[in-house]
Amino acid sequence: MKTFATPSSTLVAALVIASLRAPALAGPAGWSIDRAHTEINFSVNHFFTPVTGSFEEFEVDLQYDAEHPERSSVEVRIDVASIDTGNAKRDKHLQTPDWFDAAGHPKITFKSTGVRRTGESELVATGRFTMRGNSKEIELPIKILGTQQIPQKMQAMLGGAKEVASFDASTLIDRGDYQIGTGNWAGTMVVGGDVKIQILLEAHRR
Repeated sequence: MKTFATPSSTLVAALVIASLRAPALAGPAGWSIDRAHTEINFSVNHFFTPVTGSFEEFEVDLQYDAEHPERSSVEVRIDVASIDTGNAKRDKHLQTPDWFDAAGHPKITFKSTGVRRTGESELVATGRFTMRGNSKEIELPIKILGTQQIPQKMQAMLGGAKEVASFDASTLIDRGDYQIGTGNWAGTMVVGGDVKIQILLEAHRR
């Protein structure tokens, strides 16, 4: 006895076969951060003189899709206790509740919620920036410094990396928005309110 497929069962079978044959959509590529060539720096005025510093311990999770930047994402986690301004006494004070309160709020974080292209080599990542337990939606402009394929003969030397990309992400924040150094006259009168943050990042893709 001959059996006939109903139109609905034929459609289901066709969709299953098509899904097996169709290539998966490529997602954003994961990149490994080159710690030796990545820095997180900041600058703030003491009266009129810019004082610079950096954070020595941090983690960055980067997904970057050059063809479709909107599929990209970035998450940064910074250890407050690793602050380095070149002055041990000042660094210790910055970790106290007068400033960052490293014991109570050990991490500074940024987690993107969206990425868009604004120029040929320019992106903007929108996301939540959190410091001392206070969060604010910010925009992080990113300049693509360059990308390059790694010649096969050099890949082993670079741990199997097939491609390298470099980025410069910079933004200006008001530390008062995050209650950093706002509880004493020195913090409000001597140290500037605007803080420039810069992330210089090099990443490899295998």
